[in-house]
Amino acid sequence: MISISTRSLGARFALVALLFSSSVFCLWKSHWLRRRRRLSSLSFASPNPKPNLTAKIFFASQTGTSESLARRLAARLSAHGLAANLVDPRHYEPEDLPKETIVLFVVSSWEDGKPPPNAAFLAQWLAESAADFRVGSLILSSCQFAVFGVGSRAYGSTFNAAARDFARWMKELGAAEMMPLWDGDVDGGEVDREFDLWSEGILRLMKGEMSLGDVAERDEVDVLEEDAEYDDEEDDVEGAEDDVVDLEDIAGKAPSRKMKAELVNGNGVIKEMVTPIIRNNLEKQGYKIIGSHSGVKICRWTKAQLRGRGGCYKHSFYGIESHRCMEATPSLACANKCVFCWRHHTNPVGKEWRWKMDDPLVIVDAAIDQHTKMIKQMKGVPGVKEQQFLEGLSPRHCALSLVGEPIMYPEINRLIEELHRRHISTFLVTNAQFPDRIKMLKPITQLYVSVDAATKESLKAVDRPLFGDFWERFVDSLKALHDKQQRTVYRLTLVKGWNAEEVDAYANLLGLGEPDFIEIKGVTYCGSTATSKLTMENVPWHSDVKEFSETLAIKSNGLYEVACEHVHSCCVLLAKVDKFKINGQWHTWIDYERFHDLVASGKSFRTEDYMTVTPSWAVYGAEEGGFDPKQFRYKKERRHGPAALKN
Repeated sequence: MISISTRSLGARFALVALLFSSSVFCLWKSHWLRRRRRLSSLSFASPNPKPNLTAKIFFASQTGTSESLARRLAARLSAHGLAANLVDPRHYEPEDLPKETIVLFVVSSWEDGKPPPNAAFLAQWLAESAADFRVGSLILSSCQFAVFGVGSRAYGSTFNAAARDFARWMKELGAAEMMPLWDGDVDGGEVDREFDLWSEGILRLMKGEMSLGDVAERDEVDVLEEDAEYDDEEDDVEGAEDDVVDLEDIAGKAPSRKMKAELVNGNGVIKEMVTPIIRNNLEKQGYKIIGSHSGVKICRWTKAQLRGRGGCYKHSFYGIESHRCMEATPSLACANKCVFCWRHHTNPVGKEWRWKMDDPLVIVDAAIDQHTKMIKQMKGVPGVKEQQFLEGLSPRHCALSLVGEPIMYPEINRLIEELHRRHISTFLVTNAQFPDRIKMLKPITQLYVSVDAATKESLKAVDRPLFGDFWERFVDSLKALHDKQQRTVYRLTLVKGWNAEEVDAYANLLGLGEPDFIEIKGVTYCGSTATSKLTMENVPWHSDVKEFSETLAIKSNGLYEVACEHVHSCCVLLAKVDKFKINGQWHTWIDYERFHDLVASGKSFRTEDYMTVTPSWAVYGAEEGGFDPKQFRYKKERRHGPAALKN
């Protein structure tokens, strides 16, 4: 019996060894065949030489390996009479990409799978453009590209992560992939061989010996791996969104006792507003999270004016220096779920403050520190002006309108005082659901109330508020502006088909708060999601915004006139005639030093005490359209939908 059992056990071990050896051989064979098929599948088409096109070869390199490979490719193409330019991304203007026809990337991965520093700005531009629905998914539709990754498999999941990101962003922006993403493993000793295979494919494509159709079909293993990779990424995003805990998911429904209990953890400690999932979602969008409930993010207009390419509408209307403006919020939570929310509701919501609270001094210090770091990252970016860069390191304005509801933060007055103490002006936006908080606010440089609709029905549809008495709160918020001594603004966001047809109803709201100004802006399309079904059809043209503004001014019976416009932002400003039009000249700009002197005096003061003359280029109807003539106008090539295919 013992000998039989021994023989049986030996047979089993032999069978297991055989199966294991077979599996190893199959895996090796699959890998070998895949590499062979990459090139062999590129069957030659009938010779069809391409016109003389210039390839731009970008290298993302830190140690020099990728740069060396890129130079090798450039030399090989040149040897065959093909034009090729070697490009160091740090010296390249990303907004010129739509003009390119063939773009080749040799990309190495650096720390945590990120691209090397010389390609960081290009990567940031691609990532932000791919995530920004306003850019257009066909902006690179005239461009063909290919990516070769240089990395080490020893790094596991981050192996050639930067190369994968570049390929994904290019495809999301409409570029056509000439060759599948190609992996080079420096530890495997296959980089040179793999690069030669990839280069051979590029060469044949550019010589017209084969077409994109010949490389469209990848082998099944590659396709399955790539699909699984992107599916995993999408699942992560979707899962993150599903896990974002909205404190009230139904408008007007009060929190239950169970929900209130859940706001305190098992140790009786008050929970933080920003959970790891919420933090992850917001950081993906470029936010720098401060403490447990605040955030800061660099505005694209800050970047634009650092490069001398014009300022935002606040520069045109009120004279802020966009390159010195910090966009922040002390509360990432909000009491609305607006259909045009540009954050796709990844921030928390709530009706009252029930979270751990950070000190306002700590928030201001951290916000300035994070903002300054983001400004420093712009050093060396093509076009950045030295003077603007140095000035940008010292912010002089703070737009408390980043996301969420700033006045929910219980210490909002102390935070504002701290900003003013540092001679940083404040532009605070509230969503008209906390009238009592508006009343208790200390002087703000300029206080906004979002007036997203003019009737109870449309406000509920557009803002989707949490409060059951949202309309009463909205009306009381507008009335609260009436008694403010400093500058006040109604902020209207026009959404065609939702509120843009309510001009008469809007006119009826003017008397409630009698604001100093009325800003009228076309909605910014941020993509359709499960929580918002807006399309480009809902976005008004600037001519629509102008017509609405002129009509509203007429219906104010002379109380307001159209004062300024910023065509680029699709924004128009109405101002009170008796206060801001002096001897026929508008005075919508702010004397910021005078404002800070008035605040420091501790005495009461009024709007008229710190206003100054509006320059002629910012006035409504001016030839400049609100664009500062001292700046250089850089026009992007935008491609949206069918219009992108006309050429």
